[in-house]
Amino acid sequence: MARARHGCLLVLTVLLLLAGIAAGAGAWFYQRQTAFADTPLTAEAGSVVVARGDGFNAVLRKLREAGVDEGRDYQWKLLARQLDAAGKIKAGEYALDTHLSPRGLLLNMRQGKVLQYRVTLVEGWNIRQLRAALGRAQPLLHETERMGDAELMAALGFPDQHPEGRFLPETYVYQRGDSDLDVLKRAHAALEKALAEAWAARSDDLPLASPGELLILASIIEKETGLASERPQIAGVFARRLKLGMRLQTDPTVIYGIGSSYDGNIRKTHLTTDTPYNTYTRAGLPPTPIAMPGKDALRAAAQPAAGDALYFVAVGDGSGAHVFSASYAEHNAAVARYLQRLRENRNRAVQQ
Repeated sequence: MARARHGCLLVLTVLLLLAGIAAGAGAWFYQRQTAFADTPLTAEAGSVVVARGDGFNAVLRKLREAGVDEGRDYQWKLLARQLDAAGKIKAGEYALDTHLSPRGLLLNMRQGKVLQYRVTLVEGWNIRQLRAALGRAQPLLHETERMGDAELMAALGFPDQHPEGRFLPETYVYQRGDSDLDVLKRAHAALEKALAEAWAARSDDLPLASPGELLILASIIEKETGLASERPQIAGVFARRLKLGMRLQTDPTVIYGIGSSYDGNIRKTHLTTDTPYNTYTRAGLPPTPIAMPGKDALRAAAQPAAGDALYFVAVGDGSGAHVFSASYAEHNAAVARYLQRLRENRNRAVQQ
């Protein structure tokens, strides 16, 4: 009996010892796995691209190729199961940030938090400048590079539309795999929405017959001033001129008509040479927009400021502001002051 009791105690002791060893090993493994999961990555590569159909082994291989040395493969696989990420990783490009842990990276992959890029379309750009900016954007795919403007608009689903001014100037976010056509579709849709909103809120006495005419006027306003506060005043001048049948006589339309041969100086011959865009020789609006207007210019064109001014000229002090005049005599005096200030500035520059 004593011998049997001794045997039971020995077995119990061994079991307790094994249980303690197992518990200690479990605690050690848990601590090691937790430390691995929450330790910041040290990879120097900027990103990793997960393709559609990539299994977790393929993802792990790409991480290793990108310089991710943290953890053993089994630790990554166990963590993926713990986070319910195995089999649920979404395709895309993911940043390998040194502030990011394996846990954070796998959560990003499961949630599809892909690396994002930005391209900014600037107010007042023309279609050539817009397309050049998209051509420089990386890693944007350049599907429209060999397309002419007409082919481009057909690809967007608007074959009868002139491309000038038809894209809203804003900052657009895209990801690897997106194309310039994707960005242009979004910019075109954004412009259509902003234009419709401006047209719906237009003044009752606006001398414009359609949203298209509103877009043309807004593009001229955009090129005439960079000061948001002045846009309604400039819109007011143009609206009053249109009502009175006066020519708009705005330099930006003339410059647009000159095209790529414009060298930065507008001359008398430019103002007297007739083109469809010369608002000194032709009454009314030009046939198309001349640039991309922003939302402020669209609103200004739809709701011009009240007043009696029919003329404006730059102050010439570097502020971008203008002097507005109701009579031609007042305007001539303002022009004389502008020219005088211009001469003084040139003289100072020469003396320095």
